[in-house]
Amino acid sequence: MDKRFLFRHAVLAFACMLFVIVLFDFTNIDMWVQNKLYQFGPGQWLLDKHDETLRLFFYDGPKKLLTLLAKIILLVLIVFHRNEHLDKYRQGLAIVLISTAVTVALVGGLKSLTNVPCPKDLAHFGGEYPYITFLHRIPLAEHLGRVRCFPAGHASGGFALLSLFFLFRRRRNQWIGFGVGMALGWTFGLYKMLIGDHFLSHTLVTMCLAWLVSVLVAAMVYRFSGRKDSQQDATAGESAPT
Repeated sequence: MDKRFLFRHAVLAFACMLFVIVLFDFTNIDMWVQNKLYQFGPGQWLLDKHDETLRLFFYDGPKKLLTLLAKIILLVLIVFHRNEHLDKYRQGLAIVLISTAVTVALVGGLKSLTNVPCPKDLAHFGGEYPYITFLHRIPLAEHLGRVRCFPAGHASGGFALLSLFFLFRRRRNQWIGFGVGMALGWTFGLYKMLIGDHFLSHTLVTMCLAWLVSVLVAAMVYRFSGRKDSQQDATAGESAPT
C-alpha cells in the first residue's frame, strides 16, 4: 500500500473529525436532529430502548457477532499461520483484528473521560442535565454524577469494520468491504440515536476515528511485515472511499 495513500487518508480522517467537533459545537444541528426523533407529546423516543426484539437485532446480537468475528480471525491467524493460501489475506486479517480491538477500546476510553451527556439525559428531553457539548463542557453538579456518551461506543464496533477495505486486493472488493463497515456503523449509530442514546455528532466522530485508526494500523502492519502488495500499490493512487 502506497505510503502517500495512507498519509492522505490519515490526515483526511483527522481533519474530518476536528471539523465535525467544531461544527456541531457551534451550531444546533445535534438538537435539531434529536428534536425530530423525540415525541414530546407522550415523552418518548421513536424507538423503545427496552424492546427486546430491537435490542437483539441492533445491540446484543451485533456485539456477540463482532466478538465472535474477532475470535475467528485470531484463531485463523494462529492455526493457519503457515498456510500459503492465506498469505494474501494475512495482512488484511491482522489489520481488521487490530483495528477492531483498538477502535472499540479507544472509543470506550474516551467515553469515560469526556463526560458529555446523552440526549436522553438532557432536561430538554425529560432528564436532569443541561445541554453540554465536547468543547463547551461545564462542571456538572456532584449529585448528577459522570456520564459516558461521547463518542458513540456501540457504533464503534460497526465502523471498526471499515478496516475491511484493507482485507482485499481488488478495488471493487475494497469498496464493498468499506461499505459493509459504513453500513453496519450507521445501522448501529442510527438505532442509538432513535432511542435517545447518542447525538449525530457522536456517531460522526466515531466514524472518523474508526477510519483514522484503520489507516494508522494498516500503516504499521505494512511497515513491520516488510511486504508490499503490487496490486494495492497500483490502485493506491486512485480515489478511494472516504
